[in-house]
Amino acid sequence: MGRNNKHKRGARNKRGPVRSERRPSLTGRVQLHEHSAYVITENGDYKVMGRGKREIMDGDTVAVSIKNSPHGERRAVIEGVVERAAISVVGTYQTAGPLGVIEPLDSRLKADFFILPEDTSADRLGVHPGDAVVARILTYPTRLESGAVTIERRIGGDDAPDLGVQYVMARYGYTDSYPEAALDEAEGLSLDVSAALKDPLRRDLRDRFVITIDPVDARDFDDAVSLERTPEGGYRLGVHIADVSHYVAWDGHIDLEARHRTTSVYLADRVLPMLPERLSNDLCSLRPDEDRLAFTVDIELDAQGRVRHYDPYPSVIRSRVRMDYDGAEALLVRAGAVEYSVLEGAAEDVAAAEASREEALERGLACEEAARGYNVDLGDFLVAANELAELRRRIRRARGSVDFDTAEIRALLDEDGVPVQIVARERSCATSLIEEAMLLANECVAEWLADRDIEACYRVHEDPSPDSLHGAAVALAQLGIIDDRRAAGIALGSPDELQAAVDAAAGTANAPLVNTLLLRSMQRALYKPRNEGHFALAAPCYCHFTSPIRRYPDLVVHRVLKLQLAYEQLGGKDALVRTPRLIGKGRESLPRILPQICRACSDAERAADAASHATQKIKIAQYYEDRLGERYAGTVSWVSSMGLFVRLDLTQVEGLVSIKSLGNEWFEFDEDALTLTGADTGTRYELGQRVIIEVSRVNTTRGHLDFKLIH
Repeated sequence: MGRNNKHKRGARNKRGPVRSERRPSLTGRVQLHEHSAYVITENGDYKVMGRGKREIMDGDTVAVSIKNSPHGERRAVIEGVVERAAISVVGTYQTAGPLGVIEPLDSRLKADFFILPEDTSADRLGVHPGDAVVARILTYPTRLESGAVTIERRIGGDDAPDLGVQYVMARYGYTDSYPEAALDEAEGLSLDVSAALKDPLRRDLRDRFVITIDPVDARDFDDAVSLERTPEGGYRLGVHIADVSHYVAWDGHIDLEARHRTTSVYLADRVLPMLPERLSNDLCSLRPDEDRLAFTVDIELDAQGRVRHYDPYPSVIRSRVRMDYDGAEALLVRAGAVEYSVLEGAAEDVAAAEASREEALERGLACEEAARGYNVDLGDFLVAANELAELRRRIRRARGSVDFDTAEIRALLDEDGVPVQIVARERSCATSLIEEAMLLANECVAEWLADRDIEACYRVHEDPSPDSLHGAAVALAQLGIIDDRRAAGIALGSPDELQAAVDAAAGTANAPLVNTLLLRSMQRALYKPRNEGHFALAAPCYCHFTSPIRRYPDLVVHRVLKLQLAYEQLGGKDALVRTPRLIGKGRESLPRILPQICRACSDAERAADAASHATQKIKIAQYYEDRLGERYAGTVSWVSSMGLFVRLDLTQVEGLVSIKSLGNEWFEFDEDALTLTGADTGTRYELGQRVIIEVSRVNTTRGHLDFKLIH
């Protein structure tokens, strides 16, 4: 009987499966484009077919089944939305009879949203037809119905200067405001060094020479360093981090909001801080010539840079000098420890760069003069720090660490938020010496915790998947950038071969391409309660400890570290007294909800990175808005079924040459070789190809640059 019924069910399925019966084979993330949509999965990227595009939004997690298109391409069919990425939409308000209508500014969205007749939000907020607004989504569009929204905020007319950034903020649910309860709690906090030093765990280090080195425009200083040479020829490094956990009690108003945000978000024209400014820019900021509470890790190293001993503890410090990276670099050049790179480009660009270096040297010399007041030669201090950084780099390389050589492309803005220049912020000796100190402190703290089997927010980077590595290796080998032996090593996941490929490309036109391909083959680092090591750093243990002002995982690490120190040095009774403030008690304590915190921090970090990148793209698009029709040289940096992505030589900015603009013929996309080949002419486009393009179209709201291929 059961067999017969089973047979009948199978026959019915064969005659014509309905949508609810089709089994989704994959889940992935939606990536919307102007005239198409893709689902990014672990098995590859698939173009969305059918009417499913109407019910999805960028960033949504969806369930899909895979089918072959008439052209033989494998396409994704949307079976359902697993998780929504957007909670609000930015659009233009219009009316249609009794209904209000929100027309999304994001032209990738194919459905309008309606405001129901009983909703009075437009009148209450003084919104008129044509105004740009932020609307909270009440129901999402389906294949048959539009979504419903309510207006939360009026942005202004379509000429609002920060409309694009506001769109990104609304898309990710970010706000400029901070809850009043948390702000009031922050205002009630104060620095009391005498009281803090009554804690037997805390040590007074105010007689130690400590400095901060940060970007010239930094406002919050959460890390500082001290350094001495030992009589044996080694080093005694002190890494001093703002003691945020002293001020932010578990489950307080500030903690709950910081736990919700999990990270500061750095947009092109503003910072959305994890903590109130009373903490991030005042009490916890390690400003020069002011006493501050810190969490210190003292690390003793031998003359080869190998760690001999380390000791974490709460402290009180007083930063003596506030340096910026360019000023520190200028002093290192002046001391003969490093050399500046050769300036190239237009005469006015070279002159401006030389003037900037002169200004940096002046700032460095001013810091050097201040250090003399403490009987410290700042030049010698920086030279020793640079030597130690180089030793640590060699040690990391020897154990299999991979350092990708990437540049952060960003727009410099004037006081009105208008982009005036595109710059690439690259790694320098000055940034490296701080980076190596922070990496080392993070490793030592993670090892300290892991050795005691303590759960915390560890930073875990898993090995890359063989399929991803194989694809990158094949593409680089076909381009002639690496030989077959190196390609085989990369495909097998050899860190030495990965680093060798990056090193060989450094300083050449292939460098951005090599770094992009290999980075895309890497897994994304995550936060997990247990230590599982870090592939890219080749570190057996790793966590984030050095930025608790802007990252919640660092604050978690500080809390569990401080509590364990109390257990070991003061006993269980003292530690028990500290427990409620540091990690809480009961069902909502840190140990009970740590897995959720780790997942939330991983997700929020990804969103913050995407939002930051999106706003930079908006400002970069604004920069090129006045340059339509101008032509530039560039290199094909990526190839997809959408077309060619071209990186410009002058600014390193990327734009898209759409496949439609290449001609009327059919182009075959080879996803292994990353090429597009014309079916009629045989014209072939590939990675690394040199081209001349013309800026043809700019969408400043979405931050898109469209190029036209000239040659």
